[in-house]
Amino acid sequence: MIDIGDKVPTQSLQTSEGETISLSDFKGKSIVLYFYPKDNTPGCTDEACSFRDNYQSFEDLNTVIIGVSPDSSESHKEFKEKHELPFTLVVDEDHQLAEAFGVWKLKKKPDREYYGNQRSTFIIDEDGVIQKAYRDVKVEGHVEEALQYIRDNIK
Repeated sequence: MIDIGDKVPTQSLQTSEGETISLSDFKGKSIVLYFYPKDNTPGCTDEACSFRDNYQSFEDLNTVIIGVSPDSSESHKEFKEKHELPFTLVVDEDHQLAEAFGVWKLKKKPDREYYGNQRSTFIIDEDGVIQKAYRDVKVEGHVEEALQYIRDNIK
C-alpha cells in the first residue's frame, strides 16, 4: 500500500475528458489527490464543491486537484458540468488506483455489504512524494485543512 514518503505510481489514468495522464506528469507541482465514493451523492458533491470553491487558492500554491472515483467517464463529465468543477476527475472503474492507495474498502450497511472508496486525500509534493495522508475523511472543514497543510508544509 502506498503511504507517506512513497513516490506516486506512474500508471496511466483516464480522465473524464478521455485523456490519459499519469501522476508523474505533474512534476514541479503539488497534487491534492482525493478519493471519493460516488458522483452526485450528497457528501461527494459537498466535497467536490468545496474543492471548487477553493480552487484558486490551491492554484496560487502551484497545486493541482485530482478527484478519483470508480464512476464512468460519462458520470464524471455530467458531475463536472453540473457543479462547474474546474479540476480533473479520474476514472478508476477497476479500482486499481484506490487499491494501490489502500482506500478500496468493504463498507457495511444494515441491508448489505459492498466495496467502495473510503473518502481519503493525499498531499503529494512537487517531486511526486506523498507528504500527508488523510484517511476516512469527514467532509466538513477538510478542504480548508488540506489547503492549510499545503501552505504550511509544501515548498
